[in-house]
Amino acid sequence: MPAPFSAGGRPLGPPRVPTGALLGGVLRFLSLALLLPWVAGSTLNCHKTCICASNIVSCSKMNLTSIPTSLPNYTAVLDLSYNSISRLRAEWTTVKMVKLHNLLLSHNGMNFISSEAFVYVTQLRYLDLSSNSLRQLDELIFEPLKELEVLLLYNNHISQIDRSAFSGLGNLQKLYLSQNQVSRFPLELVKEKTRLKNLSLLDVSSNRVKVLPVQELKVLPAWIKNGLYFHNNPFACDCELYNMLAHWHIRRLSSAVDFKDDYTCVLPGAQKTTVPVFDLNGSHMNCSTVKAADEETYLDQTLVLSCDTRHRDMHKTWVMPGNVLVAPGINRSAVVLADGSLEISKVRAEDSGVYTCFAVSEALNETVYVTVKVNNFTLSGGGETLNTAYTTLVGCLASVILVLIYLYLTPCRCFCCPGHSKAKSQQEDSIHSSVLSATPTHEDLATKAGLSRHVAFIDPKDLQGQNGKLNPDGEEDRDRDQEGRRERGQRKKSDADSISSVCSDTPIVV
Repeated sequence: MPAPFSAGGRPLGPPRVPTGALLGGVLRFLSLALLLPWVAGSTLNCHKTCICASNIVSCSKMNLTSIPTSLPNYTAVLDLSYNSISRLRAEWTTVKMVKLHNLLLSHNGMNFISSEAFVYVTQLRYLDLSSNSLRQLDELIFEPLKELEVLLLYNNHISQIDRSAFSGLGNLQKLYLSQNQVSRFPLELVKEKTRLKNLSLLDVSSNRVKVLPVQELKVLPAWIKNGLYFHNNPFACDCELYNMLAHWHIRRLSSAVDFKDDYTCVLPGAQKTTVPVFDLNGSHMNCSTVKAADEETYLDQTLVLSCDTRHRDMHKTWVMPGNVLVAPGINRSAVVLADGSLEISKVRAEDSGVYTCFAVSEALNETVYVTVKVNNFTLSGGGETLNTAYTTLVGCLASVILVLIYLYLTPCRCFCCPGHSKAKSQQEDSIHSSVLSATPTHEDLATKAGLSRHVAFIDPKDLQGQNGKLNPDGEEDRDRDQEGRRERGQRKKSDADSISSVCSDTPIVV
């Protein structure tokens, strides 16, 4: 090809390139050549980009945007923290890494995790995803990690957690969800029949939880409550919340003791004042002061005392009041059950007192005190006593009602009815003698008459001239015959006088 000519006919040489521009281009090319393999997924280099110490591979703070390929299959600990790995894809490793048990991916700005990201690392026991930009946890995302024991998810932006996100984590012991945007307490993780059976620590502190399932949390074993952290949440102030935390503090549970000052709540009202939960027994809401609860039972009942320790799987020994050790064959009424509880059958009054449970493990010792109060009556006996008292009260009320009916609701007197006056006079005489014979007025007369004599009242007219005394001439029998004839002949005449005789206090012995 002929060389180009200038306007004057002279040939031109090759175009000149400035030396500075040429040097800059070469440098940019070299830098891209060095960075491109890491962007696309470079092969692990244990001499320049990572530090390999036996089975530990540390690639922390290397400005990585993806995970290096060709990781050795003997890797047990892989540290990829403080990089720029924003997405954890399914193909980050294509071979099974059966010896990998620690994976650290914190401080990467990660916002996406594939549902198949952990298919080839099923032996993980420690996974650190803290301080990233995760916003949600999808269903069954951690299901392949059957051996996982510790999962760190704190300091993210998690606001949505699928109820099955942690399904399959049968060996999970510690779950850290603090410093997120969680608004619902994950009760299913700790509740009976749905909980992760080995979970001993759940941290949901510093989130947006406003309501706690207090009643469900109260019945949890102490070893779960000891590791249940939910401080620094915008709870609404409530005496139930105070009572629960106060009981936990009395039991010296770590979750209530270590962060006592960090449990706060919002008082009702427009001002939304935040106060410490443990101050609600003062002027804020005047909640009742909490004291240690005692066990109360009745005679002949069966009582089971729980040795509810703060730690799991401890050997438990019981000592009864009077420093009596509970051992097989020593006390037949008290037996230590398989779960460490103490069963007392047919409780007696002398079983009252303080019971002590000594719990021992390889790491620590713990002592639990249980105070028992035995009521001095059986549960069924108390019911019979109540029924007897009720029956007696009803009987008394019925008697009072009958007396009132007799006194105030008797039929009206009918003086004009034929035969009524005679019957009425006989009835009144009978009533007067029966009523007044029981209460004689003059003791000297009653004493002279004897126990078998009857007392009756006579008309004051018949006693004129005697001043109410007995006939001194011994004419008592004759007067009585005359009175009987007069009574038979003049019954109607004496009716009016019989009324006044009721009010007389002068008895006569007949």
